[in-house]
Amino acid sequence: PLTLGEVRMLVELFYLPYHHGPLAQHLLEHFRWLRANSLSVGVSAAAPDAGAGRRWRCRAQSFVRLCAQTCRLHTRLVGAAGQALLYDLHPYLWDIRNVLLAASAFIQWLGCQSITAPILLQGDAEPWARHGGLFGELQALLPVRNSSDLFYQPPPLFPSRQLYVLRPLRPWDQWGRDWAGRASTDLDLTLPERALPHVPGELLGSFLSLSPEYTFVLEDEAGPCGYAAGVLCAEGFLQQRDSGWLPAMRHKYPRDLAAGAPALGQDALEEALLFFHTEPAAVPLPVLRRFPSLVQLGMAARTLDAGASCSLALCLLSALRANGSQGVFCQVSATNQQQLSFYSKLG
Repeated sequence: PLTLGEVRMLVELFYLPYHHGPLAQHLLEHFRWLRANSLSVGVSAAAPDAGAGRRWRCRAQSFVRLCAQTCRLHTRLVGAAGQALLYDLHPYLWDIRNVLLAASAFIQWLGCQSITAPILLQGDAEPWARHGGLFGELQALLPVRNSSDLFYQPPPLFPSRQLYVLRPLRPWDQWGRDWAGRASTDLDLTLPERALPHVPGELLGSFLSLSPEYTFVLEDEAGPCGYAAGVLCAEGFLQQRDSGWLPAMRHKYPRDLAAGAPALGQDALEEALLFFHTEPAAVPLPVLRRFPSLVQLGMAARTLDAGASCSLALCLLSALRANGSQGVFCQVSATNQQQLSFYSKLG
């Protein structure tokens, strides 16, 4: 059964109309303060005001812990509450869990910005596009502009106890280095690495090489189960990819590589190398002018919770928007029905 402390947390999240409980107040206070003081993150440890950076990181750790506790509360409610109570409360707690996953990852991403200070632009969504209560206030604090579709996903008919962790990719992250090997073997993304583990991913290789600072990882209890990758300036990124990264990959993995490893499957190897030796489609200049940033998202087939997908999209869009992006686009093959369906469900 739920403990007294967990019941207290649940009550404080949904306290009174226009009045939050202590837990909800702490979450909002931390989030507002961390947003307002994010410029102190890049302060050098030797600087006179280095204490500001330490205070920011300390409060960021507290905020991330509070978010994790609330996400665990959602898992505990699904596993321990009676059916009637669960189906009454689950949609509301599920909403808060999803937005806290994105908020926690966004704050962790702010903590990684040590070179350029993010520009936290105010959201300009219409007031009626927002929910009420704690969820609505958290929604208003995420700089995602008019991406309100992501906040209106219906809860699953069958609540899941799966616990998710969403965070930015770290420079020392083993997941980023061997995505082409172990970590992506169960991702339903048509990745060629299933056949050739050492070829960088066609969907992620260029992002990890040229723009790793906008990559987020979603993990469940079995390991990495999703990713969101982005590029702030797609025009420059595409030029770098086509003039530098792709030629390097073609030199490293020539067309005749498949002939030397018949045991791995000839057809699969040819498919794996196709991406590197095919000229990518050009993006029209009007698209790049109106939507300057490029995004790519993917989820494992085992991840059925649409809320986790929305959280991935929210944290990536928040990071891009915080650094000034006015719009995003993604590239999907017209024959890839799975990816088309995935993006359509995000709204």
